[in-house]
Amino acid sequence: MFESLLEFFAHTEWSPQWATAATLVAVLIAAFVVRRVLLNLLARFFVALAARSPALEERKRIQTLARVLRHAASLTLIVVAVLVGLNTIGVSIAPILGAAGVAGVAIGFGAQSLVKDFFSGMFLLLENQIRVGDVVEIAGKTGVVEELTLRRTKLRSFDGAVHYVSNGLITTVSNFSTEFAFAVADVSVSYREDLDHVYSVMHATAATLREDEMFRLAIVDALEIAGVEQLADSAIVVRCRMKTLPAEQWRVRREFLKRLKIAFDREGISIPYPHRMLVQEPVPARDRDTLPSR
Repeated sequence: MFESLLEFFAHTEWSPQWATAATLVAVLIAAFVVRRVLLNLLARFFVALAARSPALEERKRIQTLARVLRHAASLTLIVVAVLVGLNTIGVSIAPILGAAGVAGVAIGFGAQSLVKDFFSGMFLLLENQIRVGDVVEIAGKTGVVEELTLRRTKLRSFDGAVHYVSNGLITTVSNFSTEFAFAVADVSVSYREDLDHVYSVMHATAATLREDEMFRLAIVDALEIAGVEQLADSAIVVRCRMKTLPAEQWRVRREFLKRLKIAFDREGISIPYPHRMLVQEPVPARDRDTLPSR
């Protein structure tokens, strides 16, 4: 049966249209196979590269570069496959390439923002300013980086909103996930309190927090008390901070303040809060006749 099929294909006269169609299908299949093989090779290479990098920061950078390169490789293969396919069906690609050159000049003048986005994205990657998974503030938006391409950055904020920021609009990057962070807290106490006692309670609370299994790895160093930050109208404001792992500062700060409130209540340390007193003055006798009767 196999020999019959070979004989059929060998002795059958194919029309030029069928030959062109077969060649076009072969080009598409080849492009698909090459794309799959190339993407798999890139994935294996970057997985092996990340496995040899002990630092979390370096692994995040490798993962971000891997995503960008995979997108770039896919786009390049698609463009090449389209050009080869057009050439196969008899469409000359020379005018297309010439038009691409003219279009490039037009893009340089008419789409400068797009070019700026790509260059900004390239430098964001090369300078390792942003990685997927980082908590950053860019262009007035704060959130977790879910996707980073050469053209735009995708952020998801704490309330779940997704922000798409063009890389060309990014002039300042505030990265909360690089190397380390600080859980900073301003604690208000009454003017009547002994500050030395307050400091002692704060240190003891922080030390207990560091011994907790849930926070032991997140806290890098002991509590630092900067001192009196402000003499406010009704309170003394004490500033303190704890060094933490990247992106752990908010969780540590919330738990520290919760435990500090409990410790202050136990030690009788007062935390001032606004009071409002309403004073009702008696109505003068001369105005009583003007009051509405009930």
